[in-house]
Amino acid sequence: MTTLLLIAKEPVPGRAKTRLTPPFAPHEAAALAEAALVDTLAAAAATPVDRHVLALDGTPGPWLPPGFEVVPQCGGGLDERLAAAFAACAGPVLLIGMDTPQVTPELLAPGLDFEERDAWFGPAADGGFWALGLAEPDPALLLGVPMSVPETGAVQYERLRAAGLRTGLLPRLRDVDTAADAAEVAALAPTGRFAALHRELTADLSVAR
Repeated sequence: MTTLLLIAKEPVPGRAKTRLTPPFAPHEAAALAEAALVDTLAAAAATPVDRHVLALDGTPGPWLPPGFEVVPQCGGGLDERLAAAFAACAGPVLLIGMDTPQVTPELLAPGLDFEERDAWFGPAADGGFWALGLAEPDPALLLGVPMSVPETGAVQYERLRAAGLRTGLLPRLRDVDTAADAAEVAALAPTGRFAALHRELTADLSVAR
């Protein structure tokens, strides 16, 4: 049974996408987070797998489409939360986050093919990773990996290699963390909800100036 696992935070002002403030107000940053989550969920929902699971920090809202099994994130650091999310799954799993609204089913599909790969790794432009696939979920592969630092991706990738896993690489994507990231990602996927909201909010900022 193959699982597409999305880990996300409820888009609440003051808690979601705080690095977008400034230039965006906290409620605008949260709205952009929600738009990114909606686009990511739509791409995940359109990707054929046996299970769609959302590991959520917070409470589901009207942004959640049908067809997703929602499980709460555990406490602890991000490495512990990712490890627990993998541990809750049986069979092949592809994990993605909510920070890449430009993702598409076509980008995700290779990471769900484990016939010749034991793992898939999607590097992020900031040095982290946006996707991690494991044919056999092993929480130990994530525990202790330093998260949210420039070497996160390199350490995680080396964990896979050191374990002897045949690891495939997915395309390098940019996470939405800063205002510059948001502008670049919106330009890459101009038809999505994230891009539409970004255009609206940046137009308002221009008027305000």
